[in-house]
Amino acid sequence: MCGICGFSWEDQDLVREMTHRLKHRGPDMCGDYVDRGVSLGHTRLSIIDLSENGRQPMFNEDKSVVLVTNGEIYNHQDLRSELKGKGHVFYSDSDSESIIHAYEEWGPDCIKRLSGMFCFALLDKKKKRIMLGRDRLGIKPLYYYQKGGDIIFSNEIKAMLAWPGLERRVDLSALYQYLGYEFVPAPRTLFDGVKKLSQGHYALFELENGKLSEHKYWEMEFDPRFSRPEEAVEELRAKLKTAVNRRLMSDVPLGVFLSGGLDSTTVTALMRECGVEHLRTFSIGYPDKSFSELDYAEEMARYYKTDQTVLMIEGLTIEELEKAVYHLDEPMTDLSAIPLMLICRKAKEKVTVVLSGEGGDEIFCGYDRFKASSASRLLDLVPGSARGLHALSRLLPDQPQKKGAVNVLKRFLDGAILPKEGGHLRWQYFLAPGQAESLFNQEVKNQVTFDAFGPIKRIMESCNSDKRLDKEVFGDIKLFMADSVLMKVDKMSMSTSLEVRVPFLDHEVIEFAATLPGSFKLKGMTTKYILRQAIRGLVPDHVVDRGKQGYSLPVKNLLRGQLRPLMEELLRKSPLVTDYMVPQSVEKLMQEHLAGTHNHNHVLWALMNAALWHRRYLEA
Repeated sequence: MCGICGFSWEDQDLVREMTHRLKHRGPDMCGDYVDRGVSLGHTRLSIIDLSENGRQPMFNEDKSVVLVTNGEIYNHQDLRSELKGKGHVFYSDSDSESIIHAYEEWGPDCIKRLSGMFCFALLDKKKKRIMLGRDRLGIKPLYYYQKGGDIIFSNEIKAMLAWPGLERRVDLSALYQYLGYEFVPAPRTLFDGVKKLSQGHYALFELENGKLSEHKYWEMEFDPRFSRPEEAVEELRAKLKTAVNRRLMSDVPLGVFLSGGLDSTTVTALMRECGVEHLRTFSIGYPDKSFSELDYAEEMARYYKTDQTVLMIEGLTIEELEKAVYHLDEPMTDLSAIPLMLICRKAKEKVTVVLSGEGGDEIFCGYDRFKASSASRLLDLVPGSARGLHALSRLLPDQPQKKGAVNVLKRFLDGAILPKEGGHLRWQYFLAPGQAESLFNQEVKNQVTFDAFGPIKRIMESCNSDKRLDKEVFGDIKLFMADSVLMKVDKMSMSTSLEVRVPFLDHEVIEFAATLPGSFKLKGMTTKYILRQAIRGLVPDHVVDRGKQGYSLPVKNLLRGQLRPLMEELLRKSPLVTDYMVPQSVEKLMQEHLAGTHNHNHVLWALMNAALWHRRYLEA
């Protein structure tokens, strides 16, 4: 992995300061290019071609094309052979060089030929333009900011903040969306004016007139072609094995994150099938067994005879929380973010690359929210029943364990009373009806349109299917996965100079999954039905049949204990609360949570992270 940055004017001191802020992404080499009214910077984590030949910025034969890139191009050998046949000359064994010659041959359409995870910036001196590109699923992030006729960009916002011309202000609409979703949906960020380049898009910036245009080059399209699950099982298993095999491409040691759940165990098993002999696995555990999957992970480590490393997480320090907020650039409060950062740090002691199971839940309907959406149709048969039951559930105190019948019921009813236009993502939205109106002060309400599911409605305009499960998978891929899960994985892994590869998000696996009817994925209340059938015999049956657990922190309990003083300090004193919120409403949420009458950990944790972000990036 690497850090990339640049802007549309010449300033070597600035580009070097930006690359310095990206050093954690690429500690092995750094370089810059300053000429022709453009500055580009790069920090390198060496994984393919460890020699100096792989240094970036990288050039074509006549130096008219300049590239900085972050990621892996898994089909670079095929591209290299084809492009050499067309007369292109390669100067390294780096997979990144294939992008340059592909651009020479096919122009911006070259991005359609790339298979991998990547973001890049490419300067075309002859056409006087910069091309910014991001992979199909958005595995690698890329941000940009325009001012006047100039542009500045990077795969981390903190590098862009080295430029004094970037004014640091809170995007209030993004803050509203963040409190509901626990992340900021693209193209916004919490920094006013800083935008994310959307997944499956590239942008062209014309240096002569300062115009930027974005272009979509890939979309997930549903086209079911199977009538029985048995017809698809072998093909799915073969595609998953191919996806894993592609991600073994490395000149440095690699391993795998193993939770003992379905997805990570599948990746581990397929790595064994692909011939990985010394298989290093890394797992997390908690003292509270209701939050921990460690027993399952240890069992699978023994089953596959891996070199297992375990990290026990017994608490959370303020330093770790602040470090995570810093590296995320903008707050994103997935409760597994900090554990992921900690296990990445542990894994980096032994390897430079790990494979992980992200994506399996999104494409094969593995989350509880898919089941909740299906079950909620029963409530629709009795008008008003959801609201009546929700009012009764509010009388039940929160339980300390992660799930349990009471907690599951309360969470189900919390989502069921939200507007149906939110689809299954109602159960991934954490502002109750009317809560935004009570939390935000009048100044914010004068500037922000409170449309909870506006981002979902916008995304669904691109979905080519009107089937419920297809639309739900589409929403997960385009919103939740791109702007939450993958942002978390990239930022937390790169904070430790570790590359994480995600075989379930191979675009050929995604495209194949789109040919499967929804009933193959969620069959009754059985999640991931087709995946379970595809890996049966490869993975032990009791793992195939297990439900989902996850490895999130027990934040609701930490807020009532270890983190209570920090919560009270931040939410009573932070300018983010005093300037934009109604302090009495925030205080009420804290008191109800501390008393155990209600679980407000999602909103409180989001506010705490936003307050820490505000202190680090706007007050400092």
